[in-house]
Amino acid sequence: MAQCMRATLNPPKTPLYSAKNLTQNPLFPSITSFEAKRKSRKYPKISLSVMSSQNQSQQRNPSIDALLNSGRKEEVFATIKDSVHNCLSETNLLSTVPGLKSKTRGKVRDIYDSGDYLVLVTTDRQSAFDRILASIPFKGQVLNETSLWWFNRTQHITPNAVVSVPDKNVTIAKKCSVFPVEFVVRGFVTGSTDTSLWTVYNNGVRSYCGNLLPNGLVKNQKLTANILTPTTKAEDHDVPVTPDEIIEKGLMTRADFDEAREKALSLFEYGQHVALEHGLILVDTKYEFGKSSDGSILLIDEVHSPDSSRYWIANSYEERFQKGLEPENIDKVLPDAPEELVCELAWRYIFLYETITKSRFETPLTKEPIHDRISQNVSSALLSLQ
Repeated sequence: MAQCMRATLNPPKTPLYSAKNLTQNPLFPSITSFEAKRKSRKYPKISLSVMSSQNQSQQRNPSIDALLNSGRKEEVFATIKDSVHNCLSETNLLSTVPGLKSKTRGKVRDIYDSGDYLVLVTTDRQSAFDRILASIPFKGQVLNETSLWWFNRTQHITPNAVVSVPDKNVTIAKKCSVFPVEFVVRGFVTGSTDTSLWTVYNNGVRSYCGNLLPNGLVKNQKLTANILTPTTKAEDHDVPVTPDEIIEKGLMTRADFDEAREKALSLFEYGQHVALEHGLILVDTKYEFGKSSDGSILLIDEVHSPDSSRYWIANSYEERFQKGLEPENIDKVLPDAPEELVCELAWRYIFLYETITKSRFETPLTKEPIHDRISQNVSSALLSLQ
């Protein structure tokens, strides 16, 4: 989450979090029915032969085209189209909510400092390659609610910084000192960016971020074990770094790094297990952590959201991999603003949320301006926290 949940985004590098102990995340009302299993951190090995036969596979996990063009799409598409001109693109809570001290604008989140807490507003802004492209209806709500679902289900692995959730687009979080390291965990050799595992591997690199990689891997192949490939933030891009470099540069102590690494790998293993139960493969993701005033390491920012994670469709992966085809995925279509593409991307965000959580996505009941609704809800929440 920003600053202690600073933002996947572009946070300030200064530490920010303090405050009263987080006990229960009191405003997770819509998620309280999901009980975390607290007994063990060992989950069944991920096997991609998850369906016993092709027919069963098709019944349990239809093709990506069938899923994306289901009756549910028709059901929500009209609402999406009605909301194209009521997106949350910008916020200015400094002028409407008493007690807020400053604002930091990220690519997607607007982060407000209220003194003891941070107010994290997830907007509908869509960016790619450090450029804002459009605003996508309900994107902010999907990202916020997806992360909250995961935060609630992973408390058996690590505490998090969430204090309350006063609005569909807003999380109030504890302040903490944010580690300037992103914990990127990967289960497959894939990707196309300069720092992606497949790009560096294909360029001949066999030692990456402290991991020794064998010869003979091919694109989209599953690794024999999940690996951590940490990065640090440069001015406008991520820089891969080894664990030893993190310690040598003073970015983290050895003890803090080892604890955060264990948390990241356990979170990813659990995320893969849950995703596979729902017909998806969690391919890679990134986590951020911060240190609270009592010395505990907290999970911050976002968890397994469509923006921070790559998902593939499970039931078609093996066949497509054997044929040298790209896995089926819920691409984040880059809308250079045509309305139809904007609506399609909004649907894909909702589709991923409903597939992951097995919950129906609920749109707001009224069409009041989102900014007005958020201002009222945040003001009330901050008053109750005083």
